[in-house]
Amino acid sequence: MSSPSFLSPARAATPMAFVRAIVRGYERYGVDSAGALRAAQIAPRDVAKPGARVTAVQFETLNAHAMQELDDEALGWFTRKLPWGSYGMLCRASLSSPDLGLAIKRWCRHHRLLTDDIALDLQVMGGVATLSITEQRPLDKAFREFCLVSSLRFLHGYACWAIDSRISLRHATFPFAAPSHRDAYALMFAGDVRFDAARASYSFDERYLALPLQRDERALRTMLKRALPLTVLQYRRDRLLGQRVRELMRGPADSEAGSHATAPRAESNTADALASALNVSARTLHRQLKDEGTSLQSIKNEVRRDEAQRQLRRTTKPIKQIALAVGFRNEKSFARAFRDWTGMTPGAFRRPGDPANSRITPA
Repeated sequence: MSSPSFLSPARAATPMAFVRAIVRGYERYGVDSAGALRAAQIAPRDVAKPGARVTAVQFETLNAHAMQELDDEALGWFTRKLPWGSYGMLCRASLSSPDLGLAIKRWCRHHRLLTDDIALDLQVMGGVATLSITEQRPLDKAFREFCLVSSLRFLHGYACWAIDSRISLRHATFPFAAPSHRDAYALMFAGDVRFDAARASYSFDERYLALPLQRDERALRTMLKRALPLTVLQYRRDRLLGQRVRELMRGPADSEAGSHATAPRAESNTADALASALNVSARTLHRQLKDEGTSLQSIKNEVRRDEAQRQLRRTTKPIKQIALAVGFRNEKSFARAFRDWTGMTPGAFRRPGDPANSRITPA
């Protein structure tokens, strides 16, 4: 299984530090890396340049060549080799799982059969799932960063492929100082990236764990032939995107002890603001929602309707105040929209037992 890359195939943005880690793997086994560098079209003189970068395709080619030539998919990271096909075995062992949560747990458990130098673990708390790595033996400094980054990326890439969805990360942490190529981490782990942490980890919405796996053995065989486009580049759609947009629009909820949820704020519900919060472009946001059969405006109307109904039922606020709170300029436009949504006026909705409501004709 090739190491999952994370960038546009034509963009030279993969840090040369990761190339040097692979070259050191060759040195550990006393094998010449010239052939692998030549296959990846990487000039040996460039390997030592601190700020140099390579493309995702070059990096994938180098990885695949090295893993097979050295017969070690860990590329020298651990105290014993992970023979060619080890990560494919992890994929197969998880593929029959009914959902992603069990697939990840199986991956973590079976990974310990391959090596006990590191241990992967999945924990869920407060609606957030966290995949973390415990270093059970000191990792060689020459390999440590690349090992931790790749171990997280292997599983993330497989998980995205398995459920046929992008898994948006909330944050990622690493137990070392920010490297000079820290900008690459924002591309590898979109979201909040933190250094000098206790361990390597990333966190994501717990609800991804309940999504069913979408792949079979035939699809796995195809994926393992070339992991880059199938584990990373095609997973732009996020199956939880619509839900996450709704939550952002609704805003944080206060405690249940008599307080009310925060009303939607129009200034934070623009496409640009929502896209920024979700770490995607506004264009991508619109496209993915369309793929789900919805739109930003439809979700905005849904959130406005729900909040308006909540306030009409549970508060004594004047209708004009509610109209402004849910993003309308005046009571008239709010009443027109509310009638389109529910078939009745806001006043009639607030007084369901009023005989006058029988005169309301659904729009």
